[in-house]
Amino acid sequence: MVRIRVLVVDDHRIFAESLAAALAAEPDVDVSAAGSGPAALRCLERAVAEGRRFDVLLVDADLGAGAGQVPAQREAGSGAPPPGSDGIALVAGVRAAHPAVRTVVLAERDDPRRAAYALQAGASGWVAKDCSLSRLLAVVRGVLREETHLPPALLTGVLRELTAARKHRSDSERLVESLTPREHEVLRCMVAGLGRKDVAARLFLSPHTVRTHMQNVLGKLGVHSTLAAVALARRAGVRPADLSGDVVERSGQLA
Repeated sequence: MVRIRVLVVDDHRIFAESLAAALAAEPDVDVSAAGSGPAALRCLERAVAEGRRFDVLLVDADLGAGAGQVPAQREAGSGAPPPGSDGIALVAGVRAAHPAVRTVVLAERDDPRRAAYALQAGASGWVAKDCSLSRLLAVVRGVLREETHLPPALLTGVLRELTAARKHRSDSERLVESLTPREHEVLRCMVAGLGRKDVAARLFLSPHTVRTHMQNVLGKLGVHSTLAAVALARRAGVRPADLSGDVVERSGQLA
């Protein structure tokens, strides 16, 4: 019998323990529980180190703070989860670090916008917390067959949200394409979280020149703050500058 390893991630202890106990009664399911995003990530890493792996994460949509990304990544309209959606942000982190693990978001209420965020983050399903055990097991087994599960009542709203997100991405990509190569490099440094002095040191520019480039970036993107520029850049798929390698080579086009 092929066993399914499930990790329940929920900071409501009674709910998590009850769900874990119900799932553990199934003959082909092994269950563990974690009360926070960091604890879940530690469980995943420990399983890998021991030569095991989890198959499915059941993640509370409203998991407490600490599971997700830096505040700038949760800016409204950034393509990342809105504030209070740390469970969905955890989905993105797990997707990046453990792509073979399937995640299903457990929600107390149906919300097309948040369900769309969950799918964009890499979730394979969105299920009501009060659904039946048989329904939840069907979803768990379904996502392992590469299926995506959403409540039928959410489908129209989720499709509308995903369509709007694609349009916003296209608009953002067009704005980013208007930047010069140097401005694009400055934007990548901004996405990486570098301040003006650090950008100047990295690109062999004066702080004054960097300030000019940053102002040009904000103007061309049609935003008024670095935070908004970073949100738009992420929406357009701009990757942060790689800070692990050497400083970029000096170019003949520094201005």
